[in-house]
Amino acid sequence: MSRQDKIVKTSIIGIVVNLILVAFKATIGILVNSIAITLDAVNNLTDALSSIIIIIGTKLAGKAPDKNHPYGYGRIEYFSSVIIAAIVLWAGITALMESWPKIFNPDVTSYTTVSLVIIAVAVIVKFALGKYVKNVGEEINSQALVASGSDAFFDAILSLSTLVAAIISIFWHISLEGILGVIISIVIIKASIDMLRETLDSMIGARVDSDLSQKIKSSICEIPQVYGAYDLSLHNYGPEDMQGSVHVEIDDSLTALEIHNLSRMISFKIFEEFSIILTVGIYARNDKFSPIRNELENIVSQYEEVLEIHGFIAYEDQNLITFDMIVDFDADRQRVKNEILTKIKEKHPEFDYIIIDDYDVSD
Repeated sequence: MSRQDKIVKTSIIGIVVNLILVAFKATIGILVNSIAITLDAVNNLTDALSSIIIIIGTKLAGKAPDKNHPYGYGRIEYFSSVIIAAIVLWAGITALMESWPKIFNPDVTSYTTVSLVIIAVAVIVKFALGKYVKNVGEEINSQALVASGSDAFFDAILSLSTLVAAIISIFWHISLEGILGVIISIVIIKASIDMLRETLDSMIGARVDSDLSQKIKSSICEIPQVYGAYDLSLHNYGPEDMQGSVHVEIDDSLTALEIHNLSRMISFKIFEEFSIILTVGIYARNDKFSPIRNELENIVSQYEEVLEIHGFIAYEDQNLITFDMIVDFDADRQRVKNEILTKIKEKHPEFDYIIIDDYDVSD
């Protein structure tokens, strides 16, 4: 089964289960005059609508690349997640507006044994559905499914709270409907904001996952001719379409054909292991000037703000040395840069130096 088919199948299961829960909860909520149960039913309805949007978004995202969209339509999945987050946010705000007055003017509720049993069953069903949807989402890297599964877990917890409130109402005749409704709505609003923030981070271009970055660099460095991998940059064109670039440090004695073959080897290796298309750039390593490089590394080691230097190259005919330096975002970059430049020039004044600013986009 393809990734798209798995998303559609999981979403259909979610739609069916949520609509069944909507029917039962809405009926019970009206019969026993419970605002909390009724709002819980509305929340299940928005979950079913979210699953429909996931299906539509997945179908659109699966369209083949064309002339106007050469990278495909994969990012439509992120728009689906934004719409889902907006729907959940709307449901939370509506619930809050309905629940707040009930705190001061509580309704009289009359729970029955049957209604309590149905609520308890709904809790179990929602927990099972949430676990299933979230596991599938993590397995196939679907942010929308993971969010939908997490939301189902929230629903189960909220339904459990409704059950507890019902039991308190029966035995102690205390109405917690309004308070519980407010709590439910706040939790829904928070979940929607978290979902929205996570999706927008992916759309804007969030920092490369540290674990993934290290794995890719380690894989590249397994190739004998590679001394180091730097400047890894990944661009997301959808959950299953990632492209990027990396610089590798190799011996400056390699021929153009050897470099060509090495670049292809790296690209194929990373695509096979991570399904990521990488463009490979080159840093030449000239061991003749290793002593200067070692001195530079000793100087840099005195600065905690400096995360890494790389791309060191000496142009003997121009008396010029250049290198890239990554400085922490929160540091005074210019001060650190000037101090390091001063110290290395004191040791080797025969060279001019160019420090190329680099940024910590991946670990």
